[in-house]
Formats: sequence, structure tokens, C-alpha cells
Amino acid sequence: MRDKVRCLIIGSGPAGYTAAIYASRANLEPVLFEGLQPGGQLTTTTEVENFPGYPEGITGPELMEDLKKQAQRYGTEVYPGRATSVDFSVRPFKVTIDNEQVIEADTVIISTGATAKYLGLPDETKYAGQGVSACATCDGFFYRKKKVAVVGGGDTACEEATYLSGLADKVYLIVRKPYLRASQIMQERVMNNPKIEILFEHNAVGLYGEKGVEGVHLVKRMGETDEEKIDLAIDGFFLAIGHTPNTDIFKSFLELDEVGYIKIDNPTSKTNIEGVFAAGDVADPHYRQAITAAGMGCRAAMDAERYLSEKGL
Repeated sequence: MRDKVRCLIIGSGPAGYTAAIYASRANLEPVLFEGLQPGGQLTTTTEVENFPGYPEGITGPELMEDLKKQAQRYGTEVYPGRATSVDFSVRPFKVTIDNEQVIEADTVIISTGATAKYLGLPDETKYAGQGVSACATCDGFFYRKKKVAVVGGGDTACEEATYLSGLADKVYLIVRKPYLRASQIMQERVMNNPKIEILFEHNAVGLYGEKGVEGVHLVKRMGETDEEKIDLAIDGFFLAIGHTPNTDIFKSFLELDEVGYIKIDNPTSKTNIEGVFAAGDVADPHYRQAITAAGMGCRAAMDAERYLSEKGL
């Protein structure tokens, strides 16, 4: 494995692999480290039906394997391992992999993604891919004419509930607090939607079902004297309590927003450090789709190629 590269890609997923395809075709000889979750969040998704080019749909792991093979076909070196620290104050940049190997790079493309927040219930793992989802846009299609629940009280939860109301027969919005945190316009949207029922002061404490999610165990006014246990029949359980961008190791060097997403100079993928680029969910709190991440990966590779060309590297 080389210790000095022109283009280092940190993280896989649609953004990382697409960046690798474009970078390798531009003769940047990229090296990609797959990160903690090779293939990214899509590897936890069973059916992907909204990625162009797959009319019959494809599983998340198969799609990622296809993208990986395509990147390797053009010469990308793909390795297991994750970046554990970086030094962007020196040139070439220094990136440490698995606390051991230090790679020097003229350009770095960050595509470390974001991790959906879960409640931490064992049942969320038990029913993963069988009724539990953290992406309404990805999986809502499977719940047409069915009953679903969305957990959360912010803008994301209201957006997901509104989106699902266009597909499902009934949407329950499970909110821990006695109020919504969402913006006024989003609150009005869900409150005026006849398909959405808001369950204030309800906590989801478990799920049940034989061959997938058939219902959710709720506790109303948890910890109060009038606490009440309720079982609610549903077919799908959607988490909408936010995402955590995987940016901890970059915060000493890169400008992040208040949540931790990398700020980029749109429409480019440039960060505040010249020669460091970001693509995919790590820099996108808005869309979080495989296809938008792939598009950002393309932009990052093209930006890296232009940077290297201008610098004569």
C-alpha cells in the first residue's frame, strides 16, 4: 500500500465510490478506505427502488458492490480501514488509518456519511429491514395503504410524516414532549393533515410482531401518576430523531454547522481548507439520498482534479 497518494478518499457509500470512479478515470490514482461501515448506510437497506438504472430494484449491498467493482475496474485501490485522525495543517495532508498507518495525500475527499439516530431499543435491531426504517423517502413506498408510525417532534419528523401520508392510510406521529419542536409551517402542515394523528407525551418502548413489525408498545405520560401503557397496531416504524454526521476527527480543521455537518462552498464540494473536499451525507443535512450523494461524489472528484491540475501536482 502506498504511503503517498494524490487523492485519498475517506469512506465508501455512493459518494465515496462515485468519487473514486471519476478520480480513477481522471488518472488521479485514488486510494479509498471503506470506513467503519463498508458501503455506507445503504448496506442496511434491503430493497433500493429509486436509484436510476435498476428498473427491477436492487438490494443496498448489491448496489454498493456494483459501485465498488466499477471503481476498482478503473484502478481505485480499495482497502478496509477507517481514518482515526487527520492533520490538515500540513501539506501534503496526513491521515492516520486505524491508529497505525499514516498516509500523505495531496487531496482528500471526505465521504464518511452520517449515522441515523435510534432510540436504542433492542427491537430496532431485531426488526431492522422488517418494518424499522430511518428513511421515509427510501422505504415509504413499501407501506402504501398501511399504517405507520414516525418517532420525533422536529422538522424532519414532520416532513417524514407528511411524505408518508401521501402513501400510507394512517400515520401516527409519536412525540415524547407535549409539543412539537418543528417550525410553525411544518407544525401546521401535520396538524391540518387528516391522515396524521399526533400522539403527544408518548414514548415508544418496544415493538412486536411475528414476521416483522405488527405494532409498537407505547407508554403515555411515562413516569407520571397517570402513566398508561398502550399497544398500537402498525406496519412500519420510522425513526426521525436526526442524524449524526461522522465528523469528529475533522472538527479541529474544518468548518462545521451547529449539528456537525461539513460546510461546503456550494455548488462546489470545497471545504474551508484548500484541497480538502466533502461529499454525501457528511455535508448534506437536507436530501440524504443515494443519488444525491453520488452526484456530490462526482463533483468532489472533479474539484480535486482541477485543484491538482492548477497546483501542478
